[in-house]
Amino acid sequence: MSDQALMAHMGAFVKFHRLAQNKSQESLAQEAGISRSTLSLLERGETVTLATWVQVLRVLDQLHIMDVFSVQPLISPLALAKAESAQRKKASRSHSSESEDFDW
Repeated sequence: MSDQALMAHMGAFVKFHRLAQNKSQESLAQEAGISRSTLSLLERGETVTLATWVQVLRVLDQLHIMDVFSVQPLISPLALAKAESAQRKKASRSHSSESEDFDW
């Protein structure tokens, strides 16, 4: 997908959610702290700042889409194998003396 097509796709996402929430461009722009013309640019797939995107997504309650950018620490296969081999496989015998007194 080209950059322009991707931006248009993202703009359509914002427009869809704005309309689904029955918000006008003016009201969404005001809540997001941007101008209506900036929101119009965004919805048409024009270039806007990342900060603008975040503000609009926050107002639309769509920030969860940013979760795809979460970075999970990777563990090497060697380190994983080493950690697994260090885990206990079964319980060991009790090392207590055999002449314990039990008070039953």
